[in-house]
Amino acid sequence: MTKKIFMTRRIPVRAEEMLRDAGYDVTVSAKEGVLTRDELKSTLAQAPYDGVASLLTDAIDADMIAAMPASVKIIANYAVGYNNIDVPAAHERGIVVTNTPDVLTSTVAEHTVALILTLASRIAEGDRFVREGKFVGWDPLLLLGTDIKGKTLGLVGAGRIGSEVAEVLHRGFGMKVVYSDVKNNEALEASCNAKFCATHEEVLAEADVVSVHVPLLPTTHHLINAERLALMKKSALLVNTSRGPVVDEVALVEALKSGLIRGVALDVFEFEPKITADLLDLPNVVVNPHIASATEETRTKMAEMVATNIIETLEGRNAPNKIV
Repeated sequence: MTKKIFMTRRIPVRAEEMLRDAGYDVTVSAKEGVLTRDELKSTLAQAPYDGVASLLTDAIDADMIAAMPASVKIIANYAVGYNNIDVPAAHERGIVVTNTPDVLTSTVAEHTVALILTLASRIAEGDRFVREGKFVGWDPLLLLGTDIKGKTLGLVGAGRIGSEVAEVLHRGFGMKVVYSDVKNNEALEASCNAKFCATHEEVLAEADVVSVHVPLLPTTHHLINAERLALMKKSALLVNTSRGPVVDEVALVEALKSGLIRGVALDVFEFEPKITADLLDLPNVVVNPHIASATEETRTKMAEMVATNIIETLEGRNAPNKIV
């Protein structure tokens, strides 16, 4: 019997090509945008799907998993993170869960560095200034930014992406590196002379630029809150390309308004796609629509990984990116 795959949203076509070449029947959601909870439930009930290719925007909790056909053997998440999936509930039903790690490390790191430079040099503000017809000539005090060369980079989370950000900024700009994580990163310490801090508070107090690279867990929800923002230097910059709810956006707005920190760049948002009121009105805020991994090369590689994980699982082999 032909194996059936449901994709909750269209991703780069390479995934469909690989799955169809393997002889699978692929159905892609016809809806433009995210399926609602009820839409996803009803759609999954329409056919004996063997695999589901999901996105980070799909909330696949225990109830959703229970409603899936008994035939489902794999949920292949098109993302590095998988906080949108109740993995233990999936495992209880014997469903394999996979993700797409490593492939987007360099892309997200590059984007993070770009946001840091944009924020420090006030590039986004300058762009708006010119477009709004305000530029009337050179001014020695116009939109003064801040140098990052020789300053201190603070990593909240020093995994693959955070480490690569540190490599670029340490080697390219001579930035000192301090970091906090659940354990020491000896490779980072050796390559960047990075200093391990026992607490996030130490990093926030010492850093000129804080870059957040932690997964979304109960322990990291609102990790950057009012109390921790108050520890940062008034000249400090904050960048988040991890998960939106790691930062308390209400507290962030107040910190920016009161001058507790110099500026922030966000690629992700706490209530995504909604954005906390006032964030967009503040001049020292750079915002992106969750595109840190959005290059043609990386998104295509992610699609290939999704297809490979599905094929390997359904052919009775071990998926390369199985979450245990």
